[in-house]
Amino acid sequence: MQKFDEMYETLPESGGSESQAQGAGGQSQSQSDGKVRAHYEAYARWLSRQPDEAMRLRRDEAEVIFRRVGITFAVYGDKDEDGSGNERLIPFDVIPRIIPADEWASMKEGLEQRVNVLNRFMHDIYHDQEIIKAGIIPADQILNNAQFRPEMMGVDLPNKVYSHISGVDMVRAANAEGKGEYYVLEDNLRVPSGVSYMMEDRKMMMRLFPDLFSSHRVAPVAHYPDLLLETLRASSPETTADPTVVVLTPGMYNSAYFEHAFVAQQMGVELVEGQDLFVKNGFVYMRTTRGPKRVDVIYRRIDDDFLDPDVFRPTSTLGCAGLMDAYRAGHVAICNAVGTGVADDKSIYPYVPQMIEFYLGQKPILNNVPTYMCRKPEDLKYVMANLKDLVVKEVHGAGGYGMLVGPASTKKEIEAFGKAVLANPSGYIAQPTLSLSTCPTYTESGVAPRHIDLRPFVLTGKEVQMVPGGLTRVALKAGSLVVNSSQGGGTKDTWILEV
Repeated sequence: MQKFDEMYETLPESGGSESQAQGAGGQSQSQSDGKVRAHYEAYARWLSRQPDEAMRLRRDEAEVIFRRVGITFAVYGDKDEDGSGNERLIPFDVIPRIIPADEWASMKEGLEQRVNVLNRFMHDIYHDQEIIKAGIIPADQILNNAQFRPEMMGVDLPNKVYSHISGVDMVRAANAEGKGEYYVLEDNLRVPSGVSYMMEDRKMMMRLFPDLFSSHRVAPVAHYPDLLLETLRASSPETTADPTVVVLTPGMYNSAYFEHAFVAQQMGVELVEGQDLFVKNGFVYMRTTRGPKRVDVIYRRIDDDFLDPDVFRPTSTLGCAGLMDAYRAGHVAICNAVGTGVADDKSIYPYVPQMIEFYLGQKPILNNVPTYMCRKPEDLKYVMANLKDLVVKEVHGAGGYGMLVGPASTKKEIEAFGKAVLANPSGYIAQPTLSLSTCPTYTESGVAPRHIDLRPFVLTGKEVQMVPGGLTRVALKAGSLVVNSSQGGGTKDTWILEV
């Protein structure tokens, strides 16, 4: 096993290439002078003593266990060679991503600030719309946004919280002073996924390498389901002493069904589908073997369009007719709230720093990645002249789709994407190629640097809570900038070191 300081002596701390593709980012284990970063030293010494064959066997063991447990995801439209099935195992990397306590403390403070202001923004746009009146965000970018729901105007929510579970994608890059800094790449506020992999990755690391946890003070994440249930119960619109919480799933064919079932089981609540629910006299009930049972909080894992066929998509069989009437009457809570998607749209993302100053009178603790809005003529002109050097994204895109990574694209791909941008400029944003750092990853050829991102999960009920860590996604292909599981990415355990 090669030592890290030998293997990474040529990699700068913020080395590597752009990772905007939803995820390359993070930190390298070695500093610019080739020395192992302080918080990795104990782990580096341990790894240098591990035979390659032992690490390989442990990686294979993890794959067998994950497959046996059923930790898979579905890739829509993807079929095996025999034409059957589209289930895929998310690859697991046996080398953890390690973050020191001081970096986490600063990140946590910034995430709490950001999620707080996004919730204020959503309450504002569905009530007084002060931010529009102040001219900070153009009215058409909100009111004409496909995710803006007029049905939510004037609806008062418990604690004024819209995004109860927020997943904020982070990358680490060199700032103007050449030092590593965490940047927000994207806000996921509708139905953010991945927390089950965060927890399962930790369980797997503790199973494969128990000795590491006795030699490292790694902050725990196992209490996340308790915090989630506490957050959901705190969001109940009624003053019931024991609110009933359910997880609403579109069903077993959804790509994240494993997570839906996992989260429900971990919280000890029912996993339901739309057909299990009905509305009577303005209240929501679920069918049980003992008769109807009133539901107070729905942790929904389906998009707005499918929630209520009486209000949104009339052909939907995934939701429950009459649900919106019960919701607007204050008889049930939906987490995350209907209409939350307007705040995680990529066309709204560039305005978050201004939101923080407008609503809080504060400077952002966490910075955005610099962003060009193609809806602005001057930005569009710059983007079209520099497509080969930029990362361009559809504002409604997700999962690594609808995106151009200029430096990694062919001339033909760039030309085709440029035509799409010109045909609909308001549908795209662009970001510069950043010099993002990497993280050591165990590959077929040994330990090598790979791009990563980090998705911490922020819970907001009566208070904001977080577990120390998050989902680290890794681009397992050499040189790849996309970490999404649908694009061949994997996951790592994320260690926050306690002081």
